[in-house]
Amino acid sequence: MPLRNAILFAVVAIAAAASGCGGGSYVSTSLGREHHVEPAVNRVLDSKGKKARETEAGVQRDLAEIPGYLAAGDFAAAKKAAASVLKREPQSVVAHTYLAVALEHGGDAAGAGSHYLRAAELSPTNGAALGNYGIWLCGQGRTAESLAWFDKALEQPGQQGTALTLANAGVCAGKVGQQQRAERDLRRAIELDPENPVALAALAEREFQAGDAFEARAFSERRLAAAPADPKTLLLASQIEQKLGDSSAAARYVSRLKAEFPDAPEARSSAMGDGGRQ
Repeated sequence: MPLRNAILFAVVAIAAAASGCGGGSYVSTSLGREHHVEPAVNRVLDSKGKKARETEAGVQRDLAEIPGYLAAGDFAAAKKAAASVLKREPQSVVAHTYLAVALEHGGDAAGAGSHYLRAAELSPTNGAALGNYGIWLCGQGRTAESLAWFDKALEQPGQQGTALTLANAGVCAGKVGQQQRAERDLRRAIELDPENPVALAALAEREFQAGDAFEARAFSERRLAAAPADPKTLLLASQIEQKLGDSSAAARYVSRLKAEFPDAPEARSSAMGDGGRQ
């Protein structure tokens, strides 16, 4: 799972926190858990005037539709709906986060960053919101800053999704050369959540780069069992098998990569031999 995709899980935690709901780690949830927002909203609406209740109900209806847009890849619709919510409810942490995701997928990295930051500012004790901004910073090459935000996220009491925050922190630490922290955070992440796809993918890559193809295979297989495959995961799996001398297994992964993600750069690079490595 790419690092950015983790934010789609984090949105659920933000929504749950905003509604006053508790619950388990958001790593194992899906966008469908937005229904947790509604009961808390109904309790609040009872104490408001009719117009305010109608506005609030409309906001919640619009918010409830956005996960479907994101899941379908309709980022234009998600952007429009989130922007509409923010006109009526400018301090909606959930809407800022949804808008950030939609903007980022639309290529507006700067706009996305401003909304991730605003969500974190509006909810400074929400570990998911803090972690989302950390992910964005890491993706922009501002890795040292990102680690500080991950640390803030992990400091929050009762923070949901600690394993995912640790996994993201580990990936970013590795990018900036903090290998000791990377190893520590990634290992802690899978101790808390043995099926965390971000940590498993990162550990598979680390072991492969370190020359331990057998250990890399173990993590790669666990990653593929934990969540839907992506191009990078399938390419790495083929490279691992090639390294271990199992050309048939490597070819199967390459075939799957080309069949499931024909337009991905990894599918094209796999044609170069040795799983795309030169």
